[in-house]
Amino acid sequence: MTVNALAAARRLAPRFAARAARHDRDGSFPVDDFADLREAGLFGLMVPRELGGAGGTFAEYAAVATELARGNGATALVFNMHASVTGALGAVTEEVAEALGVPDEALAARDRLLRAAAEGSWYAVAMSERGAGARLSQLSTVYEPVDGGWHIKGSKTFCSGAGHPDGYLVAARSAADQSVVSQFLVPAGEGLTVEPTWDSLGMRATSSHDLHLDVTVPADRLLGGVEGLALVVAQLMPHWLVASYAAVYVGVARAAVDAAAEHLNARGLAGLPAVRARLGRADAAVAAAQLVVAEAARRVDEAPGDAETNRWVWRAKLLAGTTAADVAASMLEAAGTSATRRGHPLERLYRDARCGSLHPATSDVCADWLGIAALGGDPDRDGSAPRW
Repeated sequence: MTVNALAAARRLAPRFAARAARHDRDGSFPVDDFADLREAGLFGLMVPRELGGAGGTFAEYAAVATELARGNGATALVFNMHASVTGALGAVTEEVAEALGVPDEALAARDRLLRAAAEGSWYAVAMSERGAGARLSQLSTVYEPVDGGWHIKGSKTFCSGAGHPDGYLVAARSAADQSVVSQFLVPAGEGLTVEPTWDSLGMRATSSHDLHLDVTVPADRLLGGVEGLALVVAQLMPHWLVASYAAVYVGVARAAVDAAAEHLNARGLAGLPAVRARLGRADAAVAAAQLVVAEAARRVDEAPGDAETNRWVWRAKLLAGTTAADVAASMLEAAGTSATRRGHPLERLYRDARCGSLHPATSDVCADWLGIAALGGDPDRDGSAPRW
């Protein structure tokens, strides 16, 4: 599986790169990239084999995401959201389901969603809100039971791919008990309104617009079939909430090194020792970050949720974000003023890379988490503000 999916990602990356400048300039969604992902079968990457997917591991996802990001970080970032949904759903084993009290009918509903992904459907994530960010405990979107299902009302922001997916993973709090946070897979269509708000510094092609919900969904759209699982899942699977971004930004950083090398060779500047030294340091930094991401992914596959695994998960996000920003800035400086012109790959990569530290969990939050752990505390509970 690894070879086929990785080969597909490497085949698609140059196509994505050729389209990236136009989508960045226009702030338009890379529809053709997602048609290519569907045709390559990559929407089923994290779907178990028995449901028609590739049965990918977290390490395999990380490798694929890095390659896709070398083509277009924005495309890889939106793909990451879909992989996070399908990866988390697919990771609910019988043992986990039993421990969480997931009923059989909820597992059947989950399997239907995963089969659809293997057949070409893709899902976005609608979690963040203005004023709350990605902290699940602070959400204002609410849900309540109605005849035959659930009514969900609220507004989301930074919803990558808004207006394009087949469904959205929506986090909301119970209207009856604000401490209960649940997740729903809401199908695209009536009751959802996209407000075009995304005009950003970087990752401009993600179409991360606001999404307004006033929608009723069937009962089986409550993920897990049990209310209140969202915060539990965040604790059990922090890799999808934290480290899945890391692989994307390693790919962006590597793309910056590649673009700088091409620019410097074309301009005849490769003979300058200072320039070569910048590329050498950047190459080493990206390789180191990639190894940390790979180690975190290996541990996720072998011991998900383990305390030491989670340390590596947070390390991966921190190092990928800071490395991408530092490397892209250095490569832009090495290339010179001509590379700052709009439309130059390094100018776009510099802006895209700067977003890595801002995605939840931000670099400051990651560093604080790791600092509390190093001091012997409980980083999920001893922070001054709730992580989620």
